[in-house]
Amino acid sequence: MPTISVDKAELFERLGHHYTTEEFDSLCFDYGLELDEDTTAEVEAAIKKGLPAERPQLKIEVPANRYDLVCLEGISRALRAFLGKQDPPQYTLAYPPGGEKDLITVTVSQETQRIRPFFACAVLRNIKFTSMSYASFIDLQDKLHQNIGRRRSLVAIGTHDLDTLTPPFRYEARTPTNISFAPLGRETAHTAAELMQIYESDKHLSRYLHIIRDSDVYPIIYDAKDHVLSMPPIINSEHSKITLETKNVFIDTTATDDTKLQIVINMVASMFSEYCAEPFTIEPCKIVFPDGSTRISPDITPRTVTARASYINSCTSLSLTPSTIQSLLTRMTLSPTLSPDDPDALIVSLPCTRPDIFHEVDIMEDAAVAYGFNNLPDIFPQTSTVAQPLPISKLADVIRKEWAMAGWVEALPFILCSHEENFSFMNRPDPGSLAVKIANPKTLEFQVVRTSLLPGLLKTIRENRSHALPVRVFELSDVVFKDTSRERQARNERHAGAVWCSRSAGFEVVHGLLDRAMKMLEVPRVGRGDGKDVGYYIKEGDDPAYFPGRAATIYYRPPPSKTSKTRELADELKNTLHINQDRDIVIGTLGVLHPTVLEKFEITYPCSALEFNMEVFLKRS
Repeated sequence: MPTISVDKAELFERLGHHYTTEEFDSLCFDYGLELDEDTTAEVEAAIKKGLPAERPQLKIEVPANRYDLVCLEGISRALRAFLGKQDPPQYTLAYPPGGEKDLITVTVSQETQRIRPFFACAVLRNIKFTSMSYASFIDLQDKLHQNIGRRRSLVAIGTHDLDTLTPPFRYEARTPTNISFAPLGRETAHTAAELMQIYESDKHLSRYLHIIRDSDVYPIIYDAKDHVLSMPPIINSEHSKITLETKNVFIDTTATDDTKLQIVINMVASMFSEYCAEPFTIEPCKIVFPDGSTRISPDITPRTVTARASYINSCTSLSLTPSTIQSLLTRMTLSPTLSPDDPDALIVSLPCTRPDIFHEVDIMEDAAVAYGFNNLPDIFPQTSTVAQPLPISKLADVIRKEWAMAGWVEALPFILCSHEENFSFMNRPDPGSLAVKIANPKTLEFQVVRTSLLPGLLKTIRENRSHALPVRVFELSDVVFKDTSRERQARNERHAGAVWCSRSAGFEVVHGLLDRAMKMLEVPRVGRGDGKDVGYYIKEGDDPAYFPGRAATIYYRPPPSKTSKTRELADELKNTLHINQDRDIVIGTLGVLHPTVLEKFEITYPCSALEFNMEVFLKRS
């Protein structure tokens, strides 16, 4: 959940009441927010010491999908409506006196499809900034960049002083050497290629350079006099920068995702349209695409969703009338009306600031928030169920308890890891059909779903290198494999894993740990000539994660299925000779880890490891 910081005095002035910290915390809780911190005490302490201090701030955690709450304007607007002090604002498009033919036009070139294909824009006329609203305007853009824009990779915003520019505008893509302008904060013009080198050392902008650096063309926006507005998603131009004196603001957004583009342009324009001479009005623009099609931007047309009072009552255990639900939804900045055709239905108009609502269940949730979750009746459910652990969890608890009593410490690492940690760090090849990969990993540390418990245990040892030796850690949890035979194309397997780290390798320690686990599971060890029908045994293995000659593969011989008398005699003979290879299955490995594996995980002491699949021991009906 993103955390926003708002000026305490300004917010309370907008709400028309000065709350205590406890009162405002309660208000936030009722609305589904969380007051993280009130800096009033810190500010007062700094003032007493004669230190410089800013105005008291309220740090509030907001839901990740409520983009309308990430600025002072949006959160004050929402809370005023929730308190019944303000009706939901009605956002409208204000066309120029000449109508659509006088709209500012932006022409999108075909080359932009190679880099950032989607474009939207809007104009805020006769806007009046204060130092506080100006700072909030900049902060909203940054919040949207980091949140829905995924650090500008999906959406980038540019804001410009329209009075310094000459429409119509052109959104193009050119080679870096053919782009030259003075970027924001500089008076000297540079080519785009030079700017990429200049900003390599910039603490703020360097994190965005990779988005377009490897492309042969960079996006660029020009006006009719070839003045550059911006080179998204990197930097705006100095020529069109906005100031406190700016009266007319041109907002451009470029993106690689059209859905997120529309959300962002609507959010920026609607949040700050309250500062226009005519509040909540937005001047649209006309965008001409390469195929000749046109679009009026932004599209702030409200969406409609039908909600049934019976459904809302069934989910909340209430008996509210449609008109009561209508008043509740109005407090959540929605615009509901009673259906003339169905007495149970409400036609809910969703403003452009509420893209988080998709379904009737979202309407129900808003109605419950307005009613108050603490006010919902406490009733027993109509269905009676008795919870019990899964069989595999009960089985895991047997081993967990035994290993813990043996002095081993359970670790709980992440189920996601990097591709290198899962494969190359373990000296194991990636066949391409084994690991489930994350489509858009946020960091390099979370690229794949692990297929082994060992990388997580080794990272745990790495982070606890100062711990006294020996280090004994284990984990009983799931790993995931691709499985095209399943509907979800993947399957979970519950594994048990353990790593011993000391001055000696300790192969015999993990071997004994395996034997103890099998004893607790009542799985006998299969020996040559013992004639056992079920059990486990180990044989020398060749897993590259282990030191050659100090690795073993764990085999399990499951109970035989019902067969003919002749087959039973043949199986008995194979058991006696310990050659029952057609029924024996590989369930895991153990051994001394290879030195190169330890080096990659920055572990300086020898380690022995054990890992096996626990699900084979479940009794199948």
